Amino acid sequence: MNAVASHETATDQPRRSLTAFAWLSVAAAVVTIALKTGAWLMTGSIGLLSDAAESGVNLVAACVALIALRVAARPPDEDHHFGHAKAEYFSAGIEAMMIFVAAVVIMVTSVERFLHPRPLENIGIGLAISMVATAVNGVVGMRLLRAGRRYRSITLTADGKHLLTDVWTSVGVVVGVSAVALTGWIRLDSIVAFAVGVNILLTGWRLLSGSVDGLMDHALADADHTRIITVLDGLTTGDVRFHTLQTRESGHRRFVSFHVVVPGTWTVQRANTVVAEAQASVRGALEHAEVSTQLESAGKQCAPGRTAGQVRMGTGAPPTA
Repeated sequence: MNAVASHETATDQPRRSLTAFAWLSVAAAVVTIALKTGAWLMTGSIGLLSDAAESGVNLVAACVALIALRVAARPPDEDHHFGHAKAEYFSAGIEAMMIFVAAVVIMVTSVERFLHPRPLENIGIGLAISMVATAVNGVVGMRLLRAGRRYRSITLTADGKHLLTDVWTSVGVVVGVSAVALTGWIRLDSIVAFAVGVNILLTGWRLLSGSVDGLMDHALADADHTRIITVLDGLTTGDVRFHTLQTRESGHRRFVSFHVVVPGTWTVQRANTVVAEAQASVRGALEHAEVSTQLESAGKQCAPGRTAGQVRMGTGAPPTA
């Protein structure tokens, strides 16, 4: 007999308005593109051009994030019984691929400029404009990162990390271009731009890895497993046991399943009371948890002493007799 609980937690409601954060990201990208492009046109710095190109990636990524968050907020339907939360992983993957393209363009351009250097102009004003754009990215990036962690949104988390990476990239560019002005070594501008490209490439790889991992139904983190096991161990008695714990993560949602073993002489009502308590306890320990249980009689229980705490990862195989 299966007892499956599917519910909407208190923080699911605010998640439906997460698109407001995506719009904030879009607005920030538009502002920073305008500022950084202006800084590049004033100075002719390939480093500032690379910084402006990354902001262009931010804009496209923010638009993709907006779409993904709208799709992920849709409730389960007849064709998607577990909802649409995985749409967020596609957003992070697309953003990673766009980052790869931007990185390659920046690196190729920097090599060309290294071979054919050009003098820089209006460096002071250009750097001041770039720092304003950097401040905008920093403020918005921190806000997106906080929202991503609060609502377990991989899309907002990825976008926030990308913007904060852009902040450090911009700081590096400003330092590099300032060094060009101080030393007069024009090729240093190209070297800084190439380093920016490598940094962006690494950021894209991390985003892509996280996206693929999520699409592969990765188990919950060890800390989450420990939390679940602690809850189930606290409910284990001489009559009640738990085993075959299995978990997976889909966007902001966590899916948990385990078997509940009770004496065969118990009534259905008494057994269901234990199941309901176990499900509620796990949901209380993990936000956005969808809990699924299978009820078994004591005649099918696992070997004595094999509790939930000892079965950290279920394999789907039947328990040993």
